[in-house]
Amino acid sequence: MERLLILNPGSTSTKLAVYDDETPVYTESIVHTPEELAPFDCVADQYAFRRDLVLRSLEQHRIPLNSLTAIVSRGGLLPPIEAGAYRINDDMVWQLRNRPRNEHASNVGAMIAYDIANRLGIPAFIYDGVTVDELTPINKITGLPSMQRKGMGHNLNTRAAAMRYAREQGKNYRDITVIVAHLGGGISVNLHHNGRIEDFITDEEGPFSPERTGGLPMFDVIRECFEPGATYKGMMKLVKNQGGLMAHLGTTDSRKVEERIAAGDEHAKLIYDAMILNIAKNIGKIAPGVCGTIDAILLTGGIAHSDYVTEGIKHYVSFLAPVIVYPGEDEMNALALGGLRVLRGEESAKTFHRVENL
Repeated sequence: MERLLILNPGSTSTKLAVYDDETPVYTESIVHTPEELAPFDCVADQYAFRRDLVLRSLEQHRIPLNSLTAIVSRGGLLPPIEAGAYRINDDMVWQLRNRPRNEHASNVGAMIAYDIANRLGIPAFIYDGVTVDELTPINKITGLPSMQRKGMGHNLNTRAAAMRYAREQGKNYRDITVIVAHLGGGISVNLHHNGRIEDFITDEEGPFSPERTGGLPMFDVIRECFEPGATYKGMMKLVKNQGGLMAHLGTTDSRKVEERIAAGDEHAKLIYDAMILNIAKNIGKIAPGVCGTIDAILLTGGIAHSDYVTEGIKHYVSFLAPVIVYPGEDEMNALALGGLRVLRGEESAKTFHRVENL
């Protein structure tokens, strides 16, 4: 039996779980108040604080450290990596501490995992990190040589959905072709083909969502950036946190929007239906990469619990392929299953090498 410690640090919480093989022993989400995080200048400085909370949680749940056989963490913002597992090493910890691609709470996950694993003499891994980028060269090209399309986004959840579909069909992940749409605070769409995520419409260029603007008319964006008082920080906040449903309807809660629609709010219905159509258009947009030869379209993420949304998407795209709904985003289970595949010899863990000049 393998006993895995699973780590998933977020901006205001540290989620952890212990699994005995595929079975969760316990899960916990440790919430961090703004006051607790205020003393830390950057995410890396939170490492010891969060590590000690993880160790305390294990002690409180009577999980002996020496009973663990491996640790799996959500991957931080590394330079572009491949999908799958990477064994956490000195280079990865150095990268996340000194040259991360950006500040993100998940950066400390590998640090915590490496510390505890080294004490115990057990392996530690990340799996399907945030910065997985497997786009084929032709899919990276844009109209400016200085800018490339990228695959950074909801890789952990979308790849877990694709692998679940493959298992249910009795096939290998390498032998399926699926489009996966992650429906959450941000919405992304990606194409899984030949065992890789060959194309990816990120939540910065794709559909608008509860929080994000998605793709916008470029000339208007440029003009807005030069309006009096406009700043980089302000524009980033606008497109990442104040766009989409929030901008149009004053809420990021899709359930409240559906309540308004049920009560007869025609404007809410128009905006919500436009979001659904936007999702469908981007599913269609990614299909030509495989000439429309698709086994299935998978809908996942929190908003996939909504029949209103999923049935609306099916209405538009079911002509392409069968639509299957895997609601929610069970990241802890996805990390555990990824770690188990490595420990059982079904996958090999890759080695990360630092990149000093990002």
